[in-house]
Order: sequence, then structure tokens, then C-alpha cells
Amino acid sequence: MMLLLEQYWWLFVIALLIGVLIAWRVFGGGGKTRVETSLTSDVLEEGAAPAKRNQALIDAPKTPPEPELPPATPQAMSGVGTAVAAGAQLHEHHIHEAEQHAQDETAGGQPDDLTRIKGLGPKLSALLQSLGITRFDQIAGWSDADIDRIDAQLGNFQGRIRRDNWVEQAGFLAKGDTAGFEGRFGKL
Repeated sequence: MMLLLEQYWWLFVIALLIGVLIAWRVFGGGGKTRVETSLTSDVLEEGAAPAKRNQALIDAPKTPPEPELPPATPQAMSGVGTAVAAGAQLHEHHIHEAEQHAQDETAGGQPDDLTRIKGLGPKLSALLQSLGITRFDQIAGWSDADIDRIDAQLGNFQGRIRRDNWVEQAGFLAKGDTAGFEGRFGKL
């Protein structure tokens, strides 16, 4: 073996050099990575001009929200929950209408200035009037369910009923207790 190595050492050196060149070429020395870039930029990228980016967002087609699916029910029970919920809702609606009618008759139905309630301005007053709420005694009689039902219809004003404590304020104003109101909530 030594004899063979002594005679053909130069072939081993050439083979070794060729192997090193191939390895260098394959594993990164010879291949240059090319990055292709577009000359036009995407207007929705972070660095895009604000006006173009905003206009692109405005012009984008509106996608409808995903509908919420009810939880799966066993086949034998399908439809029962809907019927029960509809019946309960109808029952609650009739009770609420009866209470509303009774309040209208006892109070004479005269509308109050709802803007006297702190946190309830002219826009909210108009919105409440469109929902049939025109008097302090109506607001003072709201239950948690009533508050949730009305609050869901207030749009951008959601949360104001509890945050500004309308029910307590309306209770003072419905009784005509101006001193109690001002003692708790400040001057009218």
C-alpha cells in the first residue's frame, strides 16, 4: 500500500483538491443568493405612504362577519331550546308591555327631561325616546335584564347605564327628591 501511495501521491492530492472545490461550491462558497425585489411597493406595507395605505384600506371590499353557530344539540332535542327561548322571550315581552302600560296610565304618560340624568345627553335621550323610554320612573324600575336589553341597543353608548348609575339617579328624580339627588350626584 505504501508503494502505491509513493508512486501515485500526486493523484491523491488532485482528487483531494477536486473534492474540496466541489464541497466549497455545494455548501455555500460559490452560490450567490439572489433576492428579487419588485420596483412597485405594496401600499399595505408598514412603510407605505399613509394616504395611499388608508385609501387602499377604505377601498378594500367589506367582508361580512362570520355567523355565530349555535352549539350542537342532540338529534332528539333539536329545536326544543329554540322553542323554549322564543316562548320565554315572548312571555317577558308581554310582561314588560303590561308593566309599561300600567306605568303609562299611573304616571299620565308625560315625558320627563331625561337629560337631567348625569351622563345622559340629548343624543341618548332621543335614542331612549325612540325605544319608548320617556320618564324617570321607567328607568328607575329597570331590572338587570332590562338594563342588559336596553344597553345592547345603545350602540356606541353601551355601558353608560351602569357606569353613570342611571337607575339610582332616575329613582331620585322620579320621586322629586332633588336634595337627595344633589347630595349623591351633585348639582343638577
